[in-house]
Amino acid sequence: MEYLSIVISSLISLAALFMFTKLIGNRQMYQVSMFDYVSSITLGSIAGELAVQSTESILKPLLSMAVFSIIAFIISYITCKSIVLRRFFEGKAILLYQDGQIYEKNLLKAKLDIDEFLSLCRINGYFDLSEVHTVYLEANGNLSVLPLSKHRPATPDDHGLNPVQSNPLPNIIIDGKIMHYNLKLTGKDEKWLHNRLKAAGYKDMSEIILATYDASKDKINVYKKYHKKDLRDIFE
Repeated sequence: MEYLSIVISSLISLAALFMFTKLIGNRQMYQVSMFDYVSSITLGSIAGELAVQSTESILKPLLSMAVFSIIAFIISYITCKSIVLRRFFEGKAILLYQDGQIYEKNLLKAKLDIDEFLSLCRINGYFDLSEVHTVYLEANGNLSVLPLSKHRPATPDDHGLNPVQSNPLPNIIIDGKIMHYNLKLTGKDEKWLHNRLKAAGYKDMSEIILATYDASKDKINVYKKYHKKDLRDIFE
């Protein structure tokens, strides 16, 4: 009975954590601010206590989670409205390098040493600082690098070209199932899709793991399911 109780409380904890995280917003799902990080850790800790029933009442940790979630939601809302509060809760970008000058005091403020700074530059694809104009450490911990104009990749505009704008390719089949809404957005119907698949030699839709539609070329890109394992590691 005790184990069943733990299973039930764990499910309640998981459901509550998911619900409150949805309330806070999707910001919790990617690079977060310092306040978002702290609130996420706190919510996870409370949810863990609830799951193992370290408190006498289930309502107490649920109430605590609700309070933290509401506060986090309010903070997220007011930081969207106030630049001053946004800077306070989320921080601001720190200039680390510009025009051949490494800002040592800013590195210290960012809690980075020169080795970490160079490592982050390499991760961003820059192994030579002489090819870089400006480097900022963003508030979310990411490094933003602006290369010198002569070292940045050439763009079509540099060559006087005006290519047609590409658009995201909608998924029209996923795991053998037709995405009817996406297919409707393309202006096509199921009959058209079946004819295209048949013409391309695909008879069984269940063998298709993904199919996308490219409107610029009026074609579908089909990816079949591959049932064999490939255990090779080309990086070993």
